[in-house]
Amino acid sequence: MLHSMTGFGAARQEHSGRAAAVEVRSLNNRYLKVVVRGDDPYPMYEAEIERVVRRWVRRGTITVHITVERPTLPALRWPADTLRACLVELRQICQSAGCPEAFPHLTSGLLLLPGLVTTSPYLGTPPADEWSLVESTLEAALERLCDMRQREGQAMAEDLLHIHHQLHAELARVQQRLPQVKEDYQQRLRERVRQLLGEAAVPVEETHLLREVALFAERSDVSEEVARLQAHLDQFADLVRQGREAGRKLEFLVQEMGREANTLGAKAADVTVSRHVVEIKALLEKARELVQNIE
Repeated sequence: MLHSMTGFGAARQEHSGRAAAVEVRSLNNRYLKVVVRGDDPYPMYEAEIERVVRRWVRRGTITVHITVERPTLPALRWPADTLRACLVELRQICQSAGCPEAFPHLTSGLLLLPGLVTTSPYLGTPPADEWSLVESTLEAALERLCDMRQREGQAMAEDLLHIHHQLHAELARVQQRLPQVKEDYQQRLRERVRQLLGEAAVPVEETHLLREVALFAERSDVSEEVARLQAHLDQFADLVRQGREAGRKLEFLVQEMGREANTLGAKAADVTVSRHVVEIKALLEKARELVQNIE
């Protein structure tokens, strides 16, 4: 079954006085990109979180937001040496600017500098019991994310199969029209020559007309393009029914079908065929928009 690359999943679990809440959002991307946000130290624990995400997801931009409620409030961590150096630097700046009286009013602003005063007791690695809770919550959120992506993928598969049916019908109309293109050209050529040579009473050589028609038929022969487009359509339907991780192949197939349709429209030299080719291109554009969001 196809999977969409957009979705949302959330979960919350509690254990031993701790509570973990995880939200996971996904958007389409050609590759897998994991972004971790939330309480410390998890934004710095991205590699381990990405390892968990890869069990569930193959493509897309995955944003993970982690919130942890701990039993006691963590104490503030004051980097004394850094604060002391900042105060000395600030005093020198005020004196050199000729306004030493501003120094007391600016000292409180040092506490607002990002990363200077922290509340997290962890430096890059959470405790084992907390990580096991967060990992379990993350797995639950990812499971709900994948359920949503699967439901959207099923709806997209139905739309793609409907587009496939319409493409197949348009291609059948092109195939039905192609034999008539040659006959219409032969008739138009015969009438044009008769108009040009009729007044001069010059006889029309049938062999010359047949040679010209044969050259036209060779130039406008699109049997190979039609055959390749039909083969691509069959493979397209197989991939949609095949299911997961078909997004890249479907993108490539839609691109190839677009090229065949362009060649078909350029070589056919017939208004009716050109109209069907325009419909085929419009349907391929709809398919392209859909497959870009398939995992």
